[in-house]
Amino acid sequence: MSRRDREAAARRIMEGTPPAVPPDLCADAVRRGSRMLRRRRAARRLMWLLLFTAVVVFTIWATTARPWVEPPSDTTPPLTGWSSW
Repeated sequence: MSRRDREAAARRIMEGTPPAVPPDLCADAVRRGSRMLRRRRAARRLMWLLLFTAVVVFTIWATTARPWVEPPSDTTPPLTGWSSW
């Protein structure tokens, strides 16, 4: 196809009647878009809830287990009764 043929075909398409759009296309798009927004909003709220729950659980665990405190040493025996002279 030459350049002129392509240009002529493009002109015919552009000068022709506009394509027919289904009358309920806009309503379908709005309905689908609002459904998508509701799902995104619900997913975002669920993620925030999970994050908040994880922070609360971690805080409770950290205050009860106190992982920053060094555990007492159990390897050394008690020093009682070793010098009885």
